[in-house]
Amino acid sequence: MLQSHNPVDASWTGSPIVLVGLMGVGKSTVGRRLANRLGVPFVDADHAIEEAAGLTVTEIFEEFGEPYFRDGERRVIARLVDGRPKVIATGGGAFINDETRALILEQATAVWLNATPEVLAERVKRRDTRPLLRNRDPLTVLRDLAEKRNPIYALAPIHVSSKRGPHEATVNAILKAIGR
Repeated sequence: MLQSHNPVDASWTGSPIVLVGLMGVGKSTVGRRLANRLGVPFVDADHAIEEAAGLTVTEIFEEFGEPYFRDGERRVIARLVDGRPKVIATGGGAFINDETRALILEQATAVWLNATPEVLAERVKRRDTRPLLRNRDPLTVLRDLAEKRNPIYALAPIHVSSKRGPHEATVNAILKAIGR
């Protein structure tokens, strides 16, 4: 479950930092680097779900459907947001669930990583592991998702743009936003 930990510099003592946003925005990649810089554990919620279910996210979607996946996702995130300092990368739909969002907003520091659908489509084309994109045009799907989800992601108190360029720039922007 814990995928990176640097016990040498445990400088972040605040609530868990939860990264939210659309697929391809860099939540996992940025999250790992942010956790390393803060000296805290990193957890990818999708990996924790896969570990708990014994199936991949894609397999869960295919065998049981999205509502089943979202329910499991909500339970796993509730377990992860335990008050201990860490960085958590969520799946793109996690923050859309009312219960999951309420939990994150009450017990963690939510950071919305935002990027244009064009940048996201360019990034997600690199891997064919995203159930919502199967046999569909990524740019069309991402534009639709952005229109529906961005107003909800905007409820996160911290907004950071994830642009083309090095992930370290996004990490630095988050550190600045949390006062580091």
